[in-house]
Amino acid sequence: MADPMNAEFTQMGWEPIFQIPPEARILVASQAPGIRAQEANQSFKDSSGDLLRIWMGVDEETFYESGLIAILPMDYYFPGKAKSGDKPPRKEVAPKWNQRILDTMPNLELTLLIGAYAQQFYLGKQRERNLTETVRNYSAYLPNYFPLVHPSPLNIGWRKKNPWFEQEVVPHLQNLVENILVE
Repeated sequence: MADPMNAEFTQMGWEPIFQIPPEARILVASQAPGIRAQEANQSFKDSSGDLLRIWMGVDEETFYESGLIAILPMDYYFPGKAKSGDKPPRKEVAPKWNQRILDTMPNLELTLLIGAYAQQFYLGKQRERNLTETVRNYSAYLPNYFPLVHPSPLNIGWRKKNPWFEQEVVPHLQNLVENILVE
């Protein structure tokens, strides 16, 4: 909050939104909190989070209270509204802070890359030509990374055009998450 680049948010009384338990085994790397998450002061406390938890096969208590799931976005504050959806995360936040935070979680086994911004940051040139192809080829990034489309209601059209995602990818994700959480 003391970082000058966050002064605008601090003045509004907003706190940075992330969840970083040191014993976490799964990291949810996302773009930035939505307005509902910012107002609730909790990541994925919205319809996107409800769908993400279904995809992962976990309940709210496991997601928020187990200490096994971390949430680290590309920006820690709601970036504002755009014409369609939210504005993108600020580009300078993740390079400045994320590695420092990741270093506090030595037990991470799997990082879920939620959306194009997280995939670009973590995979760089290793990602495919677009989000759909990166998600389709998710197994190429295992065991460390699991790229996913953002669970936003704005992506319902993408999910309808790509039924393989919920038929093939989601069950594999649920199996991996279950295996990591029960170890």
